[in-house]
Order: sequence, then structure tokens, then C-alpha cells
Amino acid sequence: MGKIVDRLLLLFYSLIIFVASIFVLFTASSWIPLDQASTTLSHFYYEKSYAYPGIIISLIMLLISVRFLIVTLRRGRSQAPSIDQRTDFGDIRISIETVENLSLKAAGRTKGAKDLRARVRVNQSGLEITIRTIVDGESSIPELTEDMQGTVKSYIEDITGIPVASVTVFVANIVQSAPTFKSRVE
Repeated sequence: MGKIVDRLLLLFYSLIIFVASIFVLFTASSWIPLDQASTTLSHFYYEKSYAYPGIIISLIMLLISVRFLIVTLRRGRSQAPSIDQRTDFGDIRISIETVENLSLKAAGRTKGAKDLRARVRVNQSGLEITIRTIVDGESSIPELTEDMQGTVKSYIEDITGIPVASVTVFVANIVQSAPTFKSRVE
């Protein structure tokens, strides 16, 4: 939801900057006569019907600018998502990408699995690992997936020391074996 609001604010901000840029361009290149520009500017000083909308738009632009400044500074400090652990010697940070790559390495040991992809989510009870694969169609899918689940779970827990809550294996398809054609010699 926050990203949608930021995008709408950015659109609104960009439109106002666009209009202001055109106004400055027209004024600076003398396309707007000096008399008309000075009359409009004097309306901002003396007429409340011009001044109040100008003040409101300026305050909105100021608030949007502050919002973008805060978002930019906050994102600049953020780091890649990681799993943090505290030990007697200090902190350990393991990136989610590292755990995904370790999951792929472990799942790749399963015979009959091809085209592996992994996704890792951190949960209160441990890691939730989802493996997407294509199988060869020659092996029993329940045995293959159960073997893969056990392999991935034990490998991740041994290497990282982080408990694995679940390993979900999604079999997306089977590998279509290429048809074999016999050549005929005449």
C-alpha cells in the first residue's frame, strides 16, 4: 500500500514540477508578456483568492519533498534481507540469497530434478523453503520430492544452523524427452 501511495505522490509531484517548468520556460523566453507576468505575481501579494491556493500547493509540495527525502535516505541505509543470529562472539548475518543458493545446491543432488528455483521466507518457527522443479518423469514423484525435502532440510540446518520449518516442493512439469527418429537408408 505504501508503494502505491508513493507512486501517486510522485505522479502528482511530477505534474506540478512539469507545469512550473513550463511556466518558468515561457516567462524566461518572454512568451508571457512582462505586464501579464507582473500582474499575476501582484495578485499573489494582494488577492487572497490567489494567495491561499498558492500557499496550499506550496505546503503540499514541501510535504511531498520531505516524504521523498525520508524515503530516499531510509532506502539508502537498508541492506539486503538477511537472517541475523547472535553468538557469544558476535553477530552472524546470512543473506536470504545465500540460503536460496544453498537450497538449490542441495536440491540439485536429487536425481531426476531439473531446472530448480528456490524461494526462502523467514518465519517465527524457522525457514520456509519452496523449491520449484521440473522432473524427468522416470522417477516416482513422491519419492523424489520426499528425498529432496529431506536433503534440503538437513543440508540447510547443517550449513547455516538455522532451523527449517518446512520445505515445499512444487513440481511444475516433466521434461519432455526428445522423440527418437530412426533414419531409413534406401
